[in-house]
Amino acid sequence: MENTEFAKVFWEIAELLELKNENRFKIRAYQKAAQNIESLSENLSAVYKKGGIKELEEIPGIGEHIALKIEELIKTGKQKNHQQLLKEFPRGFIEMMRVPGIGPKTALMLRKKLKIDTADKLQTAVAKGLLKELPGFKEKKIENIKKGIALKERVKGRFLLSEADQYVTALVDQLKKLKEVEEILPAGSYRRGKETVGDIDILVTAKKSEPIMKAFALFPQVDRVLSQGPTRSSVILRNGMQADIRVVQPKEFGSAAHYFTGNKQHNILIREMAVKKGLKVSEYGVFKGTKWTAGKTEAEVFKAVGLPYIPPELREGTGEIEAARKGKLPDLIELADIRGDLQMHSKYSDGGNTIEELVEKAQELGYGYIAITDHTKSTRVAGGQTEKEIIKELAHIDRLNGKLNGFRVLKGAEVDILPDGTLDFPDSVLKVLDVVIAAVHSNFKMPREKMTRRIIKALENKYVNLLSHPTGRLIGKRDPYEVDIEDVIKAAKETGTYLEINAYPERLDLSDLHCRRAKEAGVMMSIDTDAHAAAGLEAMKYGVMTARRGWLEPKDIINTYPLAKLIKLLYAKR
Repeated sequence: MENTEFAKVFWEIAELLELKNENRFKIRAYQKAAQNIESLSENLSAVYKKGGIKELEEIPGIGEHIALKIEELIKTGKQKNHQQLLKEFPRGFIEMMRVPGIGPKTALMLRKKLKIDTADKLQTAVAKGLLKELPGFKEKKIENIKKGIALKERVKGRFLLSEADQYVTALVDQLKKLKEVEEILPAGSYRRGKETVGDIDILVTAKKSEPIMKAFALFPQVDRVLSQGPTRSSVILRNGMQADIRVVQPKEFGSAAHYFTGNKQHNILIREMAVKKGLKVSEYGVFKGTKWTAGKTEAEVFKAVGLPYIPPELREGTGEIEAARKGKLPDLIELADIRGDLQMHSKYSDGGNTIEELVEKAQELGYGYIAITDHTKSTRVAGGQTEKEIIKELAHIDRLNGKLNGFRVLKGAEVDILPDGTLDFPDSVLKVLDVVIAAVHSNFKMPREKMTRRIIKALENKYVNLLSHPTGRLIGKRDPYEVDIEDVIKAAKETGTYLEINAYPERLDLSDLHCRRAKEAGVMMSIDTDAHAAAGLEAMKYGVMTARRGWLEPKDIINTYPLAKLIKLLYAKR
């Protein structure tokens, strides 16, 4: 099982317990375990093999009770308590409950009053106007449910980049062990770093393809085989995602990589350029008439049409061809450019690790600094701190910095932006912080103009360095709140505030498009993980992928700078 599968079981247990109105702390324990499992870079089965139950208990949020359930899943593929809960509620009912705007109480009422127990039945009932008959179902509530249904339809059949990454990594690792495999490359939207991925395409070169096709079909991640041919196989993975593998000739590898990476519009533009030069570009190579002329590498394909190599993340048909022609492609940021992480949460609020453990993980990643940015008092559900409590945390950080060599823990907080645009802490507290991250965590349904004013007012505070997850979206779960992002970007420029690219896989907020707009406006950004456990710091790569899709360079990102320069940037507004 991949970590996403383990996490899914615990998310579902939490949801089902919520339906049964079970103890809130018990529900939260399962949610926390699921969240921390999702952020792990090492597979849970591998963790268990190293030291059994005791090794699992070392993971934040996993005590003996949940560790035993993980052991059961590893050994049997199922968990008894989970299976019993599923029998009480049909699978379609759980999916319906996940529609934004439908919570446990609403879902139970719909089932009791109208016998609605699936998302499809819900959609039909909404279309027929049946929900109007129920108590408490006013026009605004019904409209929110309609939006929730539309959101679910938009993401149907697509998977978070991080989930696709787990499967791609596992498949590639197993393919590399086959002696027949020479070159290997995951392609498609995954390679372009899109925030959601529809399916997985893997290219390999090999002299013999048949053993690869047979082995691929038997990989443990595979649920069923759709087709199996001499050079191509298609399977459905355990999470429902389709994965295709293609074996190509070594001289075709570059042209196949370009073709299957896409996107479609980019490929069309390249083909049109080739035609003007009397050439034909296909997945098999670059041809002059019937003569193969290039295609062993992608660089050869681009060179054949008169262009330099274009990184996969830019291949969207949105100006990269023109930029390449003019020699103006950006020098894209790399993961290795990141020197620190400016948003994470410790045990002082809702994090799973101590500050010392977060430091240890950051040092392991080669960072020179981190900022601890625990929640403030208004976000009590996330262990938000009072002014007195955070002062104690800052003293702890000071003591720790006194012991560290060549590493700095910056004092910070993720401060709530209240509905009127004021901040959760007074300036007398904010001024002693190195990093003040302002964030919207409540009143998401404000009208557009009011929400925009609310955020801009917060940016005008001289102690606010960063605006966290600026649109508030959760991919596939919650649409962005109504906000004029162009006005927010403009205000960030005018006030000298930085915008965050939140690397948490369900956020990736700013989006790639908004990253590009911010860059064009001259606004610098920060890529942060918003980690709630030490393992979560490894999600930085997803934020970097988003930044690359947004044409961002190291100079655009404040946490690519050494500490001394970063401090100047953080204090520039004051």
